[in-house]
Amino acid sequence: MRIDSILRSKQSFSFEIFPPRGDLSVEQARSIANEMEKCRPDWISVTFSAGGSGNSQNTVEIARDIQEAGKTTALAHLTCLGSTKADVDSIVDRLESHGVENILALRGDRAPGREASDFHHASDLIAYLRQRGLCVGGACYPEGHVECESLKTDIENLKLKQDAGVDFLVTQLFFRNEDFYRFREKCTRARIKVPIICGIMPFTSVNQIQRMAFNCGASIPAAVVKRLVRAGDSPEAQRVAGVEYACEQLEDLARNGVDGIHVYSMNKPEIARAAHECLVAAGYLEA
Repeated sequence: MRIDSILRSKQSFSFEIFPPRGDLSVEQARSIANEMEKCRPDWISVTFSAGGSGNSQNTVEIARDIQEAGKTTALAHLTCLGSTKADVDSIVDRLESHGVENILALRGDRAPGREASDFHHASDLIAYLRQRGLCVGGACYPEGHVECESLKTDIENLKLKQDAGVDFLVTQLFFRNEDFYRFREKCTRARIKVPIICGIMPFTSVNQIQRMAFNCGASIPAAVVKRLVRAGDSPEAQRVAGVEYACEQLEDLARNGVDGIHVYSMNKPEIARAAHECLVAAGYLEA
């Protein structure tokens, strides 16, 4: 099912997983997806690769398995920095052959030796994929992209994505819902009309939240710091604190009528279940 159709009818609920890397096998990734499907998400997104390095085969395989299982919809990430149109066509052809019709179009991380070829920006990829009739999503940043000089300029870039034909946007993680609400208001004023889905990542450790905040440019609010201080050095206490905080974010976002909720699950079914259970308990999802 096309995600733009889902968003026209409801507040969406979805998860993200990443393809195999390190000790994680394709079979284990399939098992993780199967466990998450028990929470009945509207879709599961599959990242292109760690750091946008482009291990497309695993992305295609996992997205195919999700789509062909018939329990939920697959959203495949696709990065374009350093790719030619032929590269993109090859990947999209494989995805379409398995019934995957939803793609999250991303520029990808900059890296030595990875220079722009046929695509310089995500908006270029969005416009190209729209020509194929696909449902195309894009990324947005409630506190601004780390490479962008201001949030105002970043929102102007979002308008370019909308003009290129993007169907929906998914935010990078954030830890203060107020940052998202301000961002949503600025987008409305800038006449950005496509649905904006909130991406939430439960932190599981002090090291993880520091790393993610640095990479994504997300602020760490005092409320998070205090919870981590109370958790002390216990890894389990830190994990519980992070999941509880994320669940409070999710409930508040659902109550305030966001277009959708997307959980960066870090390949952990228990995080997916916690997110699902808290929204069921609050009455925003069916059991």
